[in-house]
Amino acid sequence: MNKTVLNCYVVDDSSIQRLAIVKMIENHPNLNLLGEFSNAIETKAAIKDQEVDLIFLDVEMPILTGFDLLDDISADPGVIFVAAQTTYAFKAFEYGAIDYLQKPINKERFLTAIKRALQAHKLRTELTEDRGEFIFVKSNLKKRKVYLKELKYIQALGDYVKLITEEDSFVVLSTMKSFEQELPKSDFLRIHKSYIVNLHKIEKFNSKTVELNSEVLPLSRNRKTDLVEALSQS
Repeated sequence: MNKTVLNCYVVDDSSIQRLAIVKMIENHPNLNLLGEFSNAIETKAAIKDQEVDLIFLDVEMPILTGFDLLDDISADPGVIFVAAQTTYAFKAFEYGAIDYLQKPINKERFLTAIKRALQAHKLRTELTEDRGEFIFVKSNLKKRKVYLKELKYIQALGDYVKLITEEDSFVVLSTMKSFEQELPKSDFLRIHKSYIVNLHKIEKFNSKTVELNSEVLPLSRNRKTDLVEALSQS
């Protein structure tokens, strides 16, 4: 069986604290250090080009805090928050933190946090394999994972779009055009200026409407040919 190795970032404005965490990472067989950063701005730039599994993230940093960083990135890595006090612990777990370590970090406490990180990674991997591709969207100031095969359709609502899944619906700040670009063209099609539909959810259609179970969506006249062609290939 292959050993699980988590690619890590260390983000802390204290060079002493960074060094302490880096040493513990380098001595752990399941961790691989990808980079260390003194501020959230550098981290934000780096994370666009690298896929990272786990971030050791300081809460209090100048300009952008650890929470600001998570709000600003589209990726959703595992996060272990690091702070001098427990003040931010509750907020950290609202952000889905794997753990919250208080400085200075005790080695045993560090090892416990890594066990949790490995378990979380395993669960996430198994869930992803079972439920397929996904995207992350921000709704109500929180990132949310949306599995594409559970997404039924998207509806335009002015400066927002409404996502309707098998289980629920929620609103995201986005234009239809930009959201459409995030979706695989083999699975989703814009059938109307206000609707994008999951091709695999369509049960019936005619020259004016598309039916998904009990829901009926409008079909633009100039989109019918595109729909017929897309369904023949899906």
